[in-house]
Order: sequence, then C-alpha cells, then structure tokens
Amino acid sequence: MAAPRKGAGKKREPWRGEGSRRTIVLHPDIRIHGEDASLKRSPAARLEEAVGLAHAIDLEIVHSESIKVDKPKPGTLFGMGVIERFRDLSDALEVELIVVDGPLSPVQQRNLEREFGSKVIDRTGLILEIFGARANTREGTLQVELAALSYQRSRLVRSWTHLERQRGGLGFIGGPGESQIELDRRLIDERIAKLKRELEQVKRTRALHRESRRKVPYPIVALVGYTNAGKSTLFNRLTNAEVLAQDMLFATLDPTMRSIALPSGAKVILSDTVGFISDLPTDLVAAFRATLEEVISADLILHVRDAANEDTEIQKTDVEAVLASLGRPDAGDRVEVLNKIDMLSGDERSAVLSRAARNDNIIAVSAVTGENCENLCKLVDDRLSAQNEPIETVIPSEDGAQLAWLYRHGDVQQREDRDEGVFVRVMMPAHERDRYLKLYKEGASDTVPAGSEPSEQA
Repeated sequence: MAAPRKGAGKKREPWRGEGSRRTIVLHPDIRIHGEDASLKRSPAARLEEAVGLAHAIDLEIVHSESIKVDKPKPGTLFGMGVIERFRDLSDALEVELIVVDGPLSPVQQRNLEREFGSKVIDRTGLILEIFGARANTREGTLQVELAALSYQRSRLVRSWTHLERQRGGLGFIGGPGESQIELDRRLIDERIAKLKRELEQVKRTRALHRESRRKVPYPIVALVGYTNAGKSTLFNRLTNAEVLAQDMLFATLDPTMRSIALPSGAKVILSDTVGFISDLPTDLVAAFRATLEEVISADLILHVRDAANEDTEIQKTDVEAVLASLGRPDAGDRVEVLNKIDMLSGDERSAVLSRAARNDNIIAVSAVTGENCENLCKLVDDRLSAQNEPIETVIPSEDGAQLAWLYRHGDVQQREDRDEGVFVRVMMPAHERDRYLKLYKEGASDTVPAGSEPSEQA
C-alpha cells in the first residue's frame, strides 16, 4: 500500500456556496478517439466559459487552467503528477474550492477532495449553485431544489457504498452505513415527491396564465440563445425594461415577459428566457423544461447569437439541438439575431453585415448601442404579418360588438356596407381566426377563408 502523500489531507474551511471563495478552475481536455475536432469547442474557450460560470456566483478565481487528459483515471480523473502539482498550488494560494469543468463520479469527487484538502465540485454542481442563486420565481426555486436533490440522491447512494461493505450488520437489522443510506434516501425521496406535487400545481397555474394570454390577441416572440449572448440586454433595449442584464453567464433564469408595440402598431409579447449552454446536465434540462414553455408555444423565435464569439457556430448548433428537443426544429419559424456587432473589427463587422443582408432570416444588431434594433422590430412585424391568414365575412349591421372584436383582434383590410350587412376582409393569426369562428360563427356559413368557397354546414 502506498504511503500517504505529502501534503494530502490539509483541510481548509469548507465552501458552502456563499461565494467570494478562493477558487481554482480546471477544464479537463479529454481526448476521445475518432472525435471530430471541428465540432468540438477549443479547450481555451471551454475554460473561459467555466471561469465565467464561476464568476456568476462571485467566486474569486485565483488560477484557471486546461489540463490535457488522455486516459481518465477511474478514481481521480487526473494523473498523480497533475494532482500533486495542484495540491501544492492549492496550498500556496490558500484555495478553498476547486471547480472541475466536467462530470465527476462520487468516488472521483471524494478522492480529489481528500488529495487537495479543499472542496471539489464538478460542472453540474457549479451550474446548480448558479441556478439556485438566480432563480427568482416560485417555479424556478422549486425546479432548482428538485434538480439538486436528484443530483444529491444519486451521489449519496454511491458514495456510501464503501460504508455498506465495511460496516455491514448481522443481516436482520442492517449496518450503520446501510441504515444511514436508507434514511437519507427516504428523506430525499419524500422531499422530491412533495416538490413534484408543488410543481404540478405551479405548472397548472402557468398553463392558466398562458391560456389567459392566448385570449389577448398578442403573438408571443421568444428570445433564445446561448448564455451570455446578450438576450436580456436586447430585451431591455426593445422593451425599456430593467431586467437583470450583466456580462455574466445565466444572468436570467426565469422567463420575463413584456408587451411591446411594433412599427405597424401591432402589439406582441416579448419573452426573455434562460440561456442555453453546452453539456447541460440531463437533470437540469428536464427540470427547466417548464421555464422554456413560452418557447414551445411562441409564434416567432429570435435566436440571439454572440457574433463576436469565436465559437458562435458551435453555440448555434447547441441551441438548435435544444430547440429540436423542445419540439421546435423548424428554422422557418425563427430569426437569427447576430448581436454584439459593436465588438467586431472593421472586416469582421463588414462580413457579418454582408451575411445578414443576403438572408431574410438574419439581422445584425447591437443591443448595447441600439444599432439596427428598429430594423429588427420591423422584421418581426413583417414575419408575424406573413403568418396571418385572411378571412371574409358579412356581419349584421346592428352587431357592432362583433365588428369591434375584429378591429381589436385582427387587421381589417377591407370594409363595405352592403344590403345584407357589413362585409369585411380581415387578416389575423390562425388561432385568432379559430377563436372568432367559435365566438361568433358556429353554425353559420357566411364566413370563409379568403379565396375559398363556403363549406356545406351539417
């Protein structure tokens, strides 16, 4: 058996998630045989993102580094040479927390903490800390706790396995280790069940609110994009709102919605959503699916991209994968917003503007300076108008309420007073047309989509 390594086990005050802790961030650059390098973000970019995640909860980064890992060690991930170097560095810098930007097994996490004498968390643990700090609504808080407990439960069971083996009982009562596992599992399971019940109630309430919004004739336009792409800054620019907009990953977790007027005078509901990120743990994707429900039901999606980021194309792929998983794979219902053109050099800026000019589904803007934001609103106006469908109907002259409804909920393009009543031709979204037919025309045969013949009523 190897002798205890020099320096191992030197303990410092444990980190409990309150921020401002002296931290080392490590990105394990794991080489996978046969992997397409063009689809993989550079280690430097991954490390920069990990540092950004750590800054999001105010950790004090005293050192960050990408470590090449050819053969991950089952017990520690890193080889002993790397561990010894960072143990010495950790002691010298009085580090309290080490963030490993990747998944760690419970055994790896425990062994690394033993070697470094510091708290160690992996990427999932770090993102959970951020989500916990950023969630502002009841639903967001519940989702964070549910995801955290699911993560904790899987680690609890596996990390206690060695105690089960070492401290087993006589068989009919179980050992202390097993007893503790079962107790902790039961407590966590009970809390998870309670959280799920509370979440179902919150989701039902959200569904009612969403249905209420559908009764208002405002289309929903959802801002989506990779985290830190500038969605919240753009949201503020378009709505004059004061949503938290910082140069910080995951600055927004809960959807924020505002009504804005487009150049035509039409109103829309603009929704700012949580930023996407690569390698988001499965538990978190599932837990926060509800916060992305506005994306699922949106009439138009604005995919906000950081045009100044060297990995913008890979980030685009990550976002599109999430949209596809949400049931929105069609690029035809979205507009790409190439943001941060104020940060581009002359040649880069010209290339981005030229690209946007050649594609009707792309626009280049600066949310910070406001450049091209008016044109973005016009583009949204045009795209939503193109989704409208025409209907033609004759309304009894005395039915002013029905005529007023059409003016409020649609774009009345033609009106003629006739002997049989008032003829109107109206453009409106399909869901509004369906509402109109249900409210005023059930059983009637005088309202048809423009250009078609009235169908024979039963």
